[in-house]
Amino acid sequence: MSTRKSAAIAFTSLTIAALSTFAAAPAQAAPVCAGAGQPTAIVASAPGSAFEGLTVDAAGRAYTTDLVSGRVYRFDFPGAAPVTIATVPSGGGGALAWAPDGKLLVGYGADARALVGDSLRHAGIIKVDPDSGAVEPFAAGLSAADGMDVASDGTVYATNDFGSLVGRVYPNGVVQADWGSFPSANGAVLGGDDGYLYVSRTFVNPGVSRIPTNAPGAPQSLLDLGGLDAPDGLTLDSADRPVVPLNPSGQVIRIDAPGQFCVLGSGPNLTSVVSYGRGDRGFSAGRLFGATFTGLVYEIPGGFDPNARTATP
Repeated sequence: MSTRKSAAIAFTSLTIAALSTFAAAPAQAAPVCAGAGQPTAIVASAPGSAFEGLTVDAAGRAYTTDLVSGRVYRFDFPGAAPVTIATVPSGGGGALAWAPDGKLLVGYGADARALVGDSLRHAGIIKVDPDSGAVEPFAAGLSAADGMDVASDGTVYATNDFGSLVGRVYPNGVVQADWGSFPSANGAVLGGDDGYLYVSRTFVNPGVSRIPTNAPGAPQSLLDLGGLDAPDGLTLDSADRPVVPLNPSGQVIRIDAPGQFCVLGSGPNLTSVVSYGRGDRGFSAGRLFGATFTGLVYEIPGGFDPNARTATP
């Protein structure tokens, strides 16, 4: 077994072990969201993988990354077998996002090196053609890219759940690894006007916050879980309400107002990320999907929102 794969397996095991220290229920009982609560359903899988990123292209094809192998998988429709389209250059596969030119941005460096926090700056982002799998470098020198999103002007934000730095890659390619400091920011999605970067707080003071993009030093907490569950990679619905998987309880919740949340559904535990679909077929727009550290992609019918889409610039 290669050193890289051994490190990735160790990192994945440590991540799962760390998440397993949380209780199996959220800090407080939450009601089921109106019209929600339907059973979830598995729609794709890659046995032996540990999914970290999840997104969907305009043709309704879903993409995931694997923390263990560093592979980027494409699922052409629900129920399809995974197609490997690329492999990251270093460490495990991290977050996924879309560049303004339609290429897929893939975070890398998700391995045991992340456990030392922000000191190594070993992580980066590649750009992948979703059809051909052609890979080109995009950014380097980040402390991690566990969560990632792209503003309308092409500015990229990347987070580190085992550290504190939030990185920023400017449209001209300049990397600012220390744009913001926010302990254990995990998952990242921009609001509709790019005014806020929404992040989960996974291992430190678990909850959800939003960071003003014009004032990164003034974050605003939206949910405090009291240390009894661990939120992971989040998204937003069409009303800019955070939709968040709780790890390891398996609940997927929606935050309706600061301190107020309800349950959209309960899926497999160890859910690492959720995303809405896109397009009019396959993993289509309005449908809410989750991916797990156990290599599953599943649908949360209770999260259906006809106007919600995968995050794009």
